[in-house]
Amino acid sequence: MAAIIQQVLKEFNANKPGTAYFDQSIHDLYNSFRATAAGYWVITSQQHLWGGGGIYPTEGLPAGYCELVKLYLLPAARGRGWGKQLIVQCCTAAAEKGYTHMYLETMPELHTAIPLYEKMGFEYLTAPLGQSGHYSCTVWMVRTL
Repeated sequence: MAAIIQQVLKEFNANKPGTAYFDQSIHDLYNSFRATAAGYWVITSQQHLWGGGGIYPTEGLPAGYCELVKLYLLPAARGRGWGKQLIVQCCTAAAEKGYTHMYLETMPELHTAIPLYEKMGFEYLTAPLGQSGHYSCTVWMVRTL
């Protein structure tokens, strides 16, 4: 997944400090998401990894909130409904884990993802929540689960 995350961020000219591109955790997602309150899912077909996305209890978020994190799909995987499928999976799992809200951070450069987030019920915030460390993300959204 690390290669996919970095490839997608390069594709959109968003491979800059303060983004997932430089997160060391992308190189060991298995251990990063082993916490009970977290989860990560991938899309595969015919032995090929197409992308993934997850939920994480980011430090500093309000009680009941988790963050939708590291949702990236390769170009050939887009337009197939897989991004929506991942968001639905993440929302379902988050609700099952007791979360009441899902927060996300993104950037204007990731312009193809933002309309999907809007369609999936995410609403804009005027400031970030929590302490993700992604200071280059300037678009913040939340939805009730």
